[in-house]
Amino acid sequence: MTTAGDTSTMFDAFQGFVHELRAAGLPVSMTENLDAMRAVEYIPLDDRESLKAALGATLVKHHGHWKVFETVFDVYFAYYSKGVNAGDGDDEPSGDAEGMSLEEMMAAMDGGGAMGDMNNEALAQMLLDALMKMDNEMLRQIAGAAVSRFAGMEPGRPVGGAYYLYRTLRQLDADGLVNKMLQQAQESGDIGEGAYDDRLAKEEFEARLKILKEMIEAEIRRRLVADRGVEAMARTLRKPLPEDVDFMHASREEMQHLQRAIYPLTRALAARLAQKRRRRNRGTLDFRQTVRHSLSYGGVPAELKFKHPRPHKPEIMVIADISGSVASFARFTLQFVYAMQSEFSRVRSFVFIDGIDEVTSFFEDSDDIAEAIHKVNTEANVVWVDGHSDYGHAFEMWHKAHIMEVTKKTTVIILGDARNNYHATQAWTIKEAQERARRVFWLDPEPRGYWDTGDSIISEYAKFCDGTFECRNLRQLSKFVAAVVDAQ
Repeated sequence: MTTAGDTSTMFDAFQGFVHELRAAGLPVSMTENLDAMRAVEYIPLDDRESLKAALGATLVKHHGHWKVFETVFDVYFAYYSKGVNAGDGDDEPSGDAEGMSLEEMMAAMDGGGAMGDMNNEALAQMLLDALMKMDNEMLRQIAGAAVSRFAGMEPGRPVGGAYYLYRTLRQLDADGLVNKMLQQAQESGDIGEGAYDDRLAKEEFEARLKILKEMIEAEIRRRLVADRGVEAMARTLRKPLPEDVDFMHASREEMQHLQRAIYPLTRALAARLAQKRRRRNRGTLDFRQTVRHSLSYGGVPAELKFKHPRPHKPEIMVIADISGSVASFARFTLQFVYAMQSEFSRVRSFVFIDGIDEVTSFFEDSDDIAEAIHKVNTEANVVWVDGHSDYGHAFEMWHKAHIMEVTKKTTVIILGDARNNYHATQAWTIKEAQERARRVFWLDPEPRGYWDTGDSIISEYAKFCDGTFECRNLRQLSKFVAAVVDAQ
């Protein structure tokens, strides 16, 4: 039965939870806040999964936000769960845990139950057996015992959860658990003898190990919340949403997420441009066709006929800096170019450092983005002297070879930080490109506050561009896409 104290505690946790979601960037409206509160009325407070599902259904609107939601939920509702505490196996966690300090929690985990008396070898064997049976309840208890025994958590110590997770997994020999499970499964005849069976079994055991790691991580987070408080932990664990991840500092995993998000953006760009072309102008009155068609109505013009202009498909020229200062952004821009290949009638791609080279064929001839990018990085002739950025020389070479190919159908998109190592700007090349092109846009991966500092000369080029955009993440790229559509 839910008491008034439980309801008050839940309400406080819920309000802090919603505030943190907003601080992390999730768009939670007041209406959605009220919907979530109404949903919680029908959910038992100690049923963690149901509570999480109800809040997720009412507050999360995009699958890319789910990971952030999970992290914040684990912090704010660490104590509202069944079967998380690792005790003697018969104890149910209760709201009383919320008042426990880290020392009390560690003592409770170490002091009671059979696991407190086990040596490390026996605990390791119990863990292996639990993984083979995939006994989630036993795994939770072992996770709690392992954190108490191996993590070395100390009250007030300013150490992140990743350090405690590493220490615990190292003592449990997490790297060797998959091989041990494979060996035991082979000895018991649970998997076949072929390589395919081995691979399937390995993937299954790796998935089980991932679940164990998540349980250990959740237990560590729960104890850190007890020690530091939910607000402090929420700030520590706060991560940007996928659309706010900085291209220049994205990890490998984040870049993979960004790559998957690029294709919908390019499709949206192409679709919105096509829609705008259809709506732009229905053409001038075609008197001849109107009169001819009116003969079927006895000579009375009942249907007006128009001369519809032939809409052109936009041609795009992308000129991208791939120097070391924008290496991560360069990889993203190449992925962006690759994604645009299939959405527009013509996309021509150029990359440069202090020299410039056209790499259109690399993208057109390859079905694999990784292969195309590898060819760009290894085969493109982009070094003229020393391999340090020289925008002026690169633009001059491009102008000399390709300026006559720019027409009123062409949209030129330049990507780079405009850090020119104090060389000549040759900004007249961009001016002539603007005079000949439909539009010229520049995407800069640096924060706007860094523009025109040091060797940045972005303003020298910006005066000859139809738009200069800060483009550090997917959210800003989406705004650029909208601006391109509006400018057509």
